[in-house]
Amino acid sequence: MEAKTRVLYNETCPICRFEVAGYQRRTDAAGMAIAYEGLAHAKDWGLAPDEAAKRFHVMHDGQLLSGLPAFRALWQQIPHLRWLARLSALPVIAPLAAVTYDRILAPMLYRAHLRRVARTKDQPPPST
Repeated sequence: MEAKTRVLYNETCPICRFEVAGYQRRTDAAGMAIAYEGLAHAKDWGLAPDEAAKRFHVMHDGQLLSGLPAFRALWQQIPHLRWLARLSALPVIAPLAAVTYDRILAPMLYRAHLRRVARTKDQPPPST
């Protein structure tokens, strides 16, 4: 069965990897067809890898979502997390959650990503 939902995330980010691993455990246990893809697949999504590293992305029913709407689309499908989708959509919480993700969390995680990439470039290749 082909996944109607695909998740694009930064698998090099320890926080992102931990969070997505939790989603994947839940969806796999429930037999849900949700595909989880790392940044190497960004071009398949029409995104540059650097652009994809800046935010969490979900393709659901052919619609590309990013940021809080992407999280909400995924949470809505996971039985134990539907409450989080509803909570994050409440009129008072939705704008606060969006600003927190867009202005604080996503930029912070992206800066950490850039530091990881820079460290990797500075390291010499392993000797054989």
